[in-house]
Amino acid sequence: MKRKLVALLLAATMVISLAACGDKKTGDSSSQQSSGSSSSSSSSSSSSSSSSSSSAQTEVKNDPSNGELVNGKFVKTRKITVEVYDRSGKVAADDNAWTDWIKKQMLDRYNVEVSFKTVPRWTEKDAINTLLASGDAPDICYTYEYPTIQSYANMDGIIDLNPLLEQYKSLLPNLWAWLGDENIYYDQDPKTGTVWAIEGRRNNTYRINTFIRQDWLDKLNLKTPTTMAEFETAIKAFRDNASKLLGKDAGQMVPFLLTSDVGWTAAPIIESFIDPNITDKELYVTGFDDRKYTVAGTKEAVKVLNKWYNDNLLWKSFHLHQDGDSAGDDLCKAGYVGAFIQNYDYPYRNNEDSINALLAKNVDPNAKFVAINCFQDKNGKYTHYSYSAAGDRKTFFPATNKEPLASLLYVEFISSPEVIQYLQIGEEGINHKVHDNGAIEIIPVDDAHVRYNQLGGNNIDLTITCNGLRLSTPELTHLSMALSYAGSDPQDVANAMAVAEKDAVAPIHVNVGEITAESEGSDLTGKRNAGFTQSVICPTSDFDKTWDDAMKAYMQSGGKAIQDEREAAWKENFGNKTNLN
Repeated sequence: MKRKLVALLLAATMVISLAACGDKKTGDSSSQQSSGSSSSSSSSSSSSSSSSSSSAQTEVKNDPSNGELVNGKFVKTRKITVEVYDRSGKVAADDNAWTDWIKKQMLDRYNVEVSFKTVPRWTEKDAINTLLASGDAPDICYTYEYPTIQSYANMDGIIDLNPLLEQYKSLLPNLWAWLGDENIYYDQDPKTGTVWAIEGRRNNTYRINTFIRQDWLDKLNLKTPTTMAEFETAIKAFRDNASKLLGKDAGQMVPFLLTSDVGWTAAPIIESFIDPNITDKELYVTGFDDRKYTVAGTKEAVKVLNKWYNDNLLWKSFHLHQDGDSAGDDLCKAGYVGAFIQNYDYPYRNNEDSINALLAKNVDPNAKFVAINCFQDKNGKYTHYSYSAAGDRKTFFPATNKEPLASLLYVEFISSPEVIQYLQIGEEGINHKVHDNGAIEIIPVDDAHVRYNQLGGNNIDLTITCNGLRLSTPELTHLSMALSYAGSDPQDVANAMAVAEKDAVAPIHVNVGEITAESEGSDLTGKRNAGFTQSVICPTSDFDKTWDDAMKAYMQSGGKAIQDEREAAWKENFGNKTNLN
């Protein structure tokens, strides 16, 4: 997309947005004056004055900004700060071509000066907590952790967006068109009406996949696994043929890579052990943790992992590397890993620095990971949980925000289709090229344009209300998605989407208001991760005791309180129903 085209699109969007704010009219007294007698002139003048006064009152009434905006821009320049994740990429997260572009657009369009404040991606929960507690949080924040928002809302540390959204709705057409009532009011308390955060939208709901080295399967004459038994056979073959596959590096062999976030990097395994007919109520009460730690069936899944660990099929030191540690990725890129579970597109992310691209470049041109479905539930289906279209990053304004309207206009701007598309695909010839059929292919950024490297895939860290490629039509989006990973085979990406989509179950949304126990501050995430890892690495003979002891400690630390409160809230809102459909 050329800069000129983007400018024209933005200009058109601004015109539409202003039109949506209402037609502002000013009385024209000269057209009502008569050329007759002085008394007639006086009468006409009086009538004109009255008309002008009435028109001015109407204008003020139809202007939700109460005169702060003229022609869509603040009369006086406003200043806001915006959070941006820092992934330690090729450019500074707060200083690059994209942040420069946003700053200029916001100043030109709204007379709002924008600055960015970085938050480390993998410790974002702790970082946001610290910033909120110290009063130094950016005016616009986002996080995946809603309990963090709720806990500070309970301390009057967050702005209730509900009255602001109602007052300024006519100024936010793009926000409403993109998110709709479902996402905007997704977290609205049904009793108090408060809206502490706006939920971003996922434009695709693919969640997680299992990946395996296709070239290793080929070298060992193994078929692609379609069941857990076949998967276990494959990783055992990797272990037993380490010398053939890795030569002098045989000691580096990792048949199956698990990470310290066991609930995520074993999700399809865990979810295959959950009863596919589990009721909405049971999943709501016991599945409050998205890693399914306390859901029936999870223990049996982890018992399999414990067996694999003790059979030398897993990465032995996985539990020593926390979120954000690149050691696991580095092992994959070096060619030492046979299989792993991660985000549905994980081996293709980061273009020429992706796992698959570096495998092909540095290890073997034929080396690559492919997505597979192989973990079946008791009914023989590959049931696994996808994302919902809602429930992504939550955008909120701390109580220290002194510019709520300017902040809302930023969220409005970043939600417009032209802005999202430009940020996601960037500049033609620098970030992408256009195929004859209109499909957009992302290309590597050369050294001469280093400032155009994106912040996460498709600039996800800037498109805070949109997760996933969003082009002008759904057809063009889907056509382009497989071409959005420079350095990877588009067919592999298309296969990953198909694998992620098969037998996927969208989660239900149950809104019963605040569950107080969920925001009381105990480190359940840490206890959950510790319980998972301890149960995987313990001797097989100690598994039951290790799991049960860890679960007991978890439940005593707040897990049971959450389940009890959810149980009571369900009964209060839905009575004896077990399913909501």
